[in-house]
Amino acid sequence: MLYVGSVSKSLSPALRLGWMVLPDHLVDEVLAAKGEREAWASALDQLTLADFIESGGYDRHIRRMRQRYRRRRDQLVATLAERAPHIRVSGVAAGLHAVLELPPGTERSVVQAAAWQGLAIEGLADYRHPEAAGPPREGLVVGYATPPEHSFTSALDALCRGLPPDLGDSTATPTATTTTATTSTATTTSARDDAAVTRPSGSPRAT
Repeated sequence: MLYVGSVSKSLSPALRLGWMVLPDHLVDEVLAAKGEREAWASALDQLTLADFIESGGYDRHIRRMRQRYRRRRDQLVATLAERAPHIRVSGVAAGLHAVLELPPGTERSVVQAAAWQGLAIEGLADYRHPEAAGPPREGLVVGYATPPEHSFTSALDALCRGLPPDLGDSTATPTATTTTATTSTATTTSARDDAAVTRPSGSPRAT
């Protein structure tokens, strides 16, 4: 059994630090395979992380962030249940992202509408293998880790405004969307990052 870990999500990918716990008989082979490819990893960063772990600070940080992200996911699910109950949240109730399932034919327009609202989200089409069989699923990949606390609620409001209405509800008022936005998601996010629900590449930093 091998134990492999990284701080790319729990702290920052910029640290470029990870670890492996190996049986004694595999250590030499793994070191030989690794070679000099990570020779630029900072010794100071490694020593600092080791002290952070040994002091118990890393465990406290993980527990605190796990609770924060759980609250944010719960808030996302509750907001959708109230304002867009026809949109299903799928996936494991953990991590830094949630998948919102969309009606067929709506993904592209919803992603465009989200960008117009200043949100950096991606559709499931970006993750589909070119040779995948069967009809594609449509949905959104929503990251909820990066937005600051003061803007998370407003980001959820903006997200709900861009979602398609429930076509099975005859009383539903169609949600206004736009297909004329030409500003890229990345540019929109940099201009309005305080209100952004971030891309999956966003990673939390230690607080």
